[in-house]
Amino acid sequence: MIVFVTDELPRPGAAGHLALNYEILDWLRAEGRDVTILLTGARLASPLAWLDGMRVDGPGLRRYGRLAWPATLPGLAQATARLGLRALPRRLAQTLRARRNRADAVLGSFASAADLRWCAAAIARLQPEAVLIDTIFRAALLAAPELRQVNNLLITHDLFHRRAEALRLAGYKVRPEGLTRQRETELLARARHITAIQPEEAAILRQMCPGADILTAPMPALPCPPPAGQMRLPGRLVFIGSDTLPNLDGLRWFLSEIWPGLRGQGITLDLIGDCGPALRALPEGVKALGRVAKLAPLLHRAALAIAPLRAGSGLKIKMLDYARHGLVTIATPAALEGFARDDAAPFIPATGAADFAVAILRHIAPPPPPEPALAYVAGHYGRARTFAGLREALISA
Repeated sequence: MIVFVTDELPRPGAAGHLALNYEILDWLRAEGRDVTILLTGARLASPLAWLDGMRVDGPGLRRYGRLAWPATLPGLAQATARLGLRALPRRLAQTLRARRNRADAVLGSFASAADLRWCAAAIARLQPEAVLIDTIFRAALLAAPELRQVNNLLITHDLFHRRAEALRLAGYKVRPEGLTRQRETELLARARHITAIQPEEAAILRQMCPGADILTAPMPALPCPPPAGQMRLPGRLVFIGSDTLPNLDGLRWFLSEIWPGLRGQGITLDLIGDCGPALRALPEGVKALGRVAKLAPLLHRAALAIAPLRAGSGLKIKMLDYARHGLVTIATPAALEGFARDDAAPFIPATGAADFAVAILRHIAPPPPPEPALAYVAGHYGRARTFAGLREALISA
């Protein structure tokens, strides 16, 4: 049995870290492992959550069958507030969140000492083969005596000190404050195994934590080829993204510095996810589609994807979504970090605004064929390959 310690229920088609956690849990179940999720805090997407077959427990939860809800009035109020924010216009919700958090970006919240003590006691009772810990924000659990003899693995998703530094240099206020490389190293130090989401960050982690087993476990991607006879629409660009600060910052740069040069060229841009509604009035030719039930029909009709990100870390999972649907992506250097190197990779680098515009105009008509992108994800991001190191870590003594 495996214990997975996190602060939010994993789910597909959501933010990248939640999607990766879901893939790891789904893979563990496919491998025949029983998994129990220990949820620190009571961070539910709504006051009443459907567990969808997941075995979940936590100090801040109450459960009945497949339903869970916060155990305390403050937890219930927070879940209700999150539900209410999602019902507001995205721009207003973003402003209210920033005021509440007193920051432009919140990278994570540290689990409370009481929650960690509860998790340690639960782990002692469950006696799992291994414990997976989701990010440094729950890493203090590794100091508990109950975990000394238990195989453990810490999932990083990205290096938070790098993301914090990039956002601060861009002029944004970031929480938690004081998240330096030294502080992140201290939080990682007790982990036996540490997963990196991409090779460059794995190399940095080996420098930071020479005594740990560092492995790479990126997001897997299953090819989703377009239906026979499906035609891509020349001139249609697409971007998928939440309303997180790196996405909005990159889109603002794209719309102010690049989009004016594309007008009058028969080019349109579809924004999928919360990023579009969170921006101010969009220019002509740019459409905010919001959240969609099915990505495939939209991605199969697009000619190109864009990734105009200027800050961030980890692996841009949206670009794997583009590639597995057969799309080529025009991307900044920040967006390209960490992907498997391959001369046939479906990514076209663009350093500045002028390069970005030229690349779009050069490749948008006719759209590139889907086969190279599909072959790239099949060759580099199948589950057997991406989780091979994870399998070895889980069976190690």
